[in-house]
Amino acid sequence: MKIEYNNLYTHFIFTTMHRLPVIAEKHRERIEKYITGIVNNNDSQLYAIYANPEHVHFLVSRSPKLSEETLASIVAESSQKFINQNKLCDSSFDWQESSSAFSVSKSDVDKVCKYILNQSEHHRKISFMEEYETFIKFYQKTLEPVGKYGPK
Repeated sequence: MKIEYNNLYTHFIFTTMHRLPVIAEKHRERIEKYITGIVNNNDSQLYAIYANPEHVHFLVSRSPKLSEETLASIVAESSQKFINQNKLCDSSFDWQESSSAFSVSKSDVDKVCKYILNQSEHHRKISFMEEYETFIKFYQKTLEPVGKYGPK
């Protein structure tokens, strides 16, 4: 069945291999623009992006034709190739083999955009590991196992 209307907002977090701070500030905007183009060229829309030295946050409204995993794979493979071909890191660049994707309600899009665009200030107060652990704890609450008779 064709889906004519959708609201599939996803907040992605990609991490550099071994969480090494290899994304230089001088290349941040170029990498962000490239990832924006990849998303837009895949029938999706990017709302906000910020490339930190060891991780990237971006919020998209994704095409219903693409799963989170498919879009993440396309973005990761294409951007990794772009970064390496253009020598935007001192050594070979790789993303970790897994990423995170969190659903976002339409009413929270503005809040998440502001959060992503404020990453520079945000990480002066909290490390990436502290931030990531908070995300996982929060979202794990929504992943409680469902037993035979419903949630425990």
